[in-house]
Amino acid sequence: MDIKTPNAGCFYCLLPSAFCLLPIPLYLFMKKIAVIGAGTMGNGIAHVFVQHGFEVNLIDISRSQLDKALLVIGKNMDRQISKGLLSDAQKEESLARLQTETVMINGITEADLIVEAATENTDLKMQIFKQLDTHSSPDCILATNTSSISITKIASVTKRPGKVIGMHFMNPVPVMKLVEIINGYATERAVTEKIIEFTKALDKIPCVVNDYPGFIANRILMPMINEAIYSLYEGVAGIQEIDTIMKLGMAHPMGPLQLADFIGLDVCLAIMRVLHEGLAQPKYAPCPLLANMVMAGKLGVKSGEGFYLYSAGSKDATPSVFLSK
Repeated sequence: MDIKTPNAGCFYCLLPSAFCLLPIPLYLFMKKIAVIGAGTMGNGIAHVFVQHGFEVNLIDISRSQLDKALLVIGKNMDRQISKGLLSDAQKEESLARLQTETVMINGITEADLIVEAATENTDLKMQIFKQLDTHSSPDCILATNTSSISITKIASVTKRPGKVIGMHFMNPVPVMKLVEIINGYATERAVTEKIIEFTKALDKIPCVVNDYPGFIANRILMPMINEAIYSLYEGVAGIQEIDTIMKLGMAHPMGPLQLADFIGLDVCLAIMRVLHEGLAQPKYAPCPLLANMVMAGKLGVKSGEGFYLYSAGSKDATPSVFLSK
């Protein structure tokens, strides 16, 4: 769907409208963005938005989390500079477009698009979306970065289900090209088209899917990870053997157990529970070892230990002594 320029003149190509037949890309009507949640995904999403010219309010109830996010974004941009992907001037300009806010209402009232990137918890997300619906502009599109929770269910707590959509970015956001776009039951086609164009403007590749548990990415990925955990649990093979077989035999860049550590074992467990509840099949039952590790606080990289041990400042990971007993 293309929008033609008004008779007064074209702000897009700077020519009088009588001479302008160019369509205006729909994403140009979304200039102000709010990102809810300053964790790994939220700061990565904000990074990509400001780097591509959009003004962003990054919102989190924790000031310390926001400060940490700014440091992470700065370091990641420095890494891009060292690789020749970004200049010092572009970094400075990008960071100037980024604002932080601890009070959600203050950061969303002028937003054209809001992307929620809070913890993968259904009740929390529905609570957030109620507030977003109440305090944002009626024309604002409400997106969620959920990797498994029903878009339709989240949209049901709003008065604008047609303007609610999933934008599932991949981690690390500045590097990974894919954005899984999820249509809820009521998502308007025009909204989907805008988000597709917007995603392309971020130099990402959109893939549109429908709203069923796990969508595509996690419906396929998480059972594979869960089966790898079952293989360890049942003593079929050890941590390194499982990961090495998948890396060398299947050309995966990272083994499933180490990938689970990077995703977060708590996140993996939450997604498996969504799949198990939503699809009601025994094959989606989370492995007891996964549940026990989460209860024990062994969450992967974020806690320093999961299937592997991670030491600060080191890129090397060694298999967990606890699991090797």
